[in-house]
Amino acid sequence: MQGSNLPFLIWYKAIFLLTATKKGFSSKEIQKQLGMKRYEPVWAMVHKLRKAMGKRDARYSLEGMIEMDEGYFTVESSEIEKSKGKRGRGAAGKSNVAVMAESTQFEDIETGRKTSQCRYFKAKVLESHAADEINRTATESFNETSIVLTDDSTSYVDISDYVELHISEKSSEKLTKETLRWVHITISNAKRNLLGNYHKIKGKYLQLYLNEFVYKLNRRYFGERLFDRLVIASITGL
Repeated sequence: MQGSNLPFLIWYKAIFLLTATKKGFSSKEIQKQLGMKRYEPVWAMVHKLRKAMGKRDARYSLEGMIEMDEGYFTVESSEIEKSKGKRGRGAAGKSNVAVMAESTQFEDIETGRKTSQCRYFKAKVLESHAADEINRTATESFNETSIVLTDDSTSYVDISDYVELHISEKSSEKLTKETLRWVHITISNAKRNLLGNYHKIKGKYLQLYLNEFVYKLNRRYFGERLFDRLVIASITGL
C-alpha cells in the first residue's frame, strides 16, 4: 500500500470485496462497487493484492501425499501468438498449469473402498512441458519427504530426485477419478471460476488469477477471518 495514491480505506474495501465471496469480483465490478471513476488504478490495486496472495502461499511447501497433474486453461491470445498458429501443447489461447494437492488416502477395511481427503493446493503456470520446468516446480512446491502421485508422463521422470517417493500410473479414467481425484476437481472448478468471473484472461496475468483462487481455496474454512489474513498478507507481501 505504501506509495499508492489510493486511500487506505479504498484498499480495505477492495480487500473486503475480494474475500467476501468464493467466486470473487472482476476489477470492473470492484471499480463499480467502490464508486471509482478510473479503472486503471483499481486494476493495478487488485493485481497487487493477488500478487500478495501468491507470495503468501509461496512460503509454504506441500507435504505428505501429493497429487500432481496439468490442466490447459483458455487465455486471450496476443496477435503474435495468433500469427504463429501453434496447435496442441503451447498452442495460442492455451496455458499449461501444474496443479498440486495434498491428498491423504484412506481405505475402508471392510469394503476395500478407497477415498481421500484434501488439505492444501498449489497452481503454477508452466512456461513449457519440459522436465526441467517440472523439476523446478517440484523443488519450489514439495517438501523433500513427500510422496508424489502423477501419471506416467515423461516430464515427471526426475521428480523422484526431489521427494521421498514418486509413484506414476498409466493415464486412465480410474487414475483421473481416484488417484488424482482432487487435482482434477480443482482444475475443473478453477476453469469454471475464471471463465464465469473474468471471461477473457491474458496469459501473462493468469498466474495472478490462480493466486486468488488457490489462496481462497487453501483458506476455505476461515470465514470472516480471511479479511484479516489478506490485510496481513498485503502488509508483508507487497
